[in-house]
This record gives sequence, C-alpha cells and structure tokens, in this order.
Amino acid sequence: MMKKSLLVISIMVVLAITVGGCATKRDLAKVQSQEMLIGAKADQAVQDSRAAKAAADAATLKAEAAAARAEDAVKKAEEREKIAEEKARIAEEKTVIAEEKAKKADEAFRKSMKK
Repeated sequence: MMKKSLLVISIMVVLAITVGGCATKRDLAKVQSQEMLIGAKADQAVQDSRAAKAAADAATLKAEAAAARAEDAVKKAEEREKIAEEKARIAEEKTVIAEEKAKKADEAFRKSMKK
C-alpha cells in the first residue's frame, strides 16, 4: 500500500511538473510576436545602416570632388604666379633696354652738341 501511494504521489508530481512546464498557446503567441518584433527591428537597423553607408559614400564623393577642385585652384594659382613673374621679368628687361637706349640717345645728343 505504501508503494501504491508513493507511486500515485510520484505520478501526480510528474504530471504537475509536466502541466506547469508546458507553454500555453498564449505563451507561444507572445514569443512569436516578440520574435517578429525583433526581426522587424533588425530589418530596420539593416536599412538604417545601409542609408548611413550611402550618406557616408555620398559625403566621401563630395569631399573628393572638393579636394580635386582645390588642387585645380592651387595649380591655376601657381600657373598665374609663374605668368606674372615672367611678365615682371620681361618688364624689367624692357626697362633696362629702354634705359640703355636713353643713355645712348643722351650720349649721341651730347656728342652732337659738342660738334
């Protein structure tokens, strides 16, 4: 009789654990909705990261274009500086030649006045 009562009690304990440990339909639905929510959040995070990458790529392209324009501006400024230096050198040479011509003319005038 003791064995029967022990067996019955054991079966009741196992049955209670089994019934209490099983998930209900509501629990399953809750888990599924949580999984769907997590999946939706993950999809949104992927979309956000793609959008951020696209924006970063666009910003990189703009920065590269701006750098190229800046380099072109520097090259043009250097070319203009060289042209200005060349014009200044030519002007200086013309000034020297004009001064020499003026000296020669002055000397020729003085020689003609001495005669």
